[in-house]
Amino acid sequence: MYGARQQVLWWGALASVAALIVWCLLWETVLAPLKPGGSWLALKAVPLLFPLIGVLKRDLYTLQWSSMMILAYLAEGVVRGYSDTVMPWLGWGEAALVFVFFCCALLYVHPYKRAAKKAAQELLDKVARSRNGHK
Repeated sequence: MYGARQQVLWWGALASVAALIVWCLLWETVLAPLKPGGSWLALKAVPLLFPLIGVLKRDLYTLQWSSMMILAYLAEGVVRGYSDTVMPWLGWGEAALVFVFFCCALLYVHPYKRAAKKAAQELLDKVARSRNGHK
């Protein structure tokens, strides 16, 4: 609908959520698991599969709700980035991927929301005009 800019934003959202899934899995199973051999914390990647599917379909509703849901991962990344003394870069990397997804998702959805708001206002204006014309 909106061209090359939307395509880039969609690819950014898709790549960042996919990378975040891989990042979380590697972090909790190989790079720095809480327990040797891996941690159940790797399951934190599972909820990210739902936004991944929606982003693949370019579903605007998914991009909207997932931009809020993903902020939990931002909080975890920042907390672990500050608190981890061994590999804080893993937390900061998670936070960076979340930031990219958040920005791409919001910027992707923005023109559609603006167009919907404009269409709703035009409909309200049309209804108001028709009511005033019938009085």
